[in-house]
Amino acid sequence: MTEEAAFCPIIGRVKKLLIVWCSTTGGTRQMAEAAERGARGAVEPSDGVEVVRLEASVAGADAVLAADALLVAVPEHLASMAGPMKDFFDRIYYPCLDRMNGRPWALLVCAGSDGAGTIRQAERIALGLRLKRVAEPVLVITHAQTQEAILAPKTIATQDLERCAAMGALLAAGISAGVL
Repeated sequence: MTEEAAFCPIIGRVKKLLIVWCSTTGGTRQMAEAAERGARGAVEPSDGVEVVRLEASVAGADAVLAADALLVAVPEHLASMAGPMKDFFDRIYYPCLDRMNGRPWALLVCAGSDGAGTIRQAERIALGLRLKRVAEPVLVITHAQTQEAILAPKTIATQDLERCAAMGALLAAGISAGVL
């Protein structure tokens, strides 16, 4: 990041919302993109909020530590968090431990039928990192129950994408206003 991007003359230091995601069939990618659109739409350039969306495979501890808020978008696989997101948390957990206390976070989950296992797993990790949950998770159920349906590319419904956009907007506006 350039020095100009790191400082906003109107508000001081630029605040950062980091959206970390992984997707197998495209559903969670759509959710993360909607959250990014919502976040960008909720703030003006003069608000000094940078929105960054990174795939879990490339996101690391430095990106997480540089963020003022974290939004995680993850699919559920076999009643738990998808492997690439678990790998992300495995890589960043100890470098971030006790360095993110109280930082706001939220969760988007794309699941075939339930989502509870993934939500529980993500919340346990966030509790260990001492993050502050700022909203109930957005859970999108695709109703994919057969092998063919599970593996098929997903199209997330407009109303669900709107819920994801609202979550992104909440985080961006909240860190901009200093209330999160």
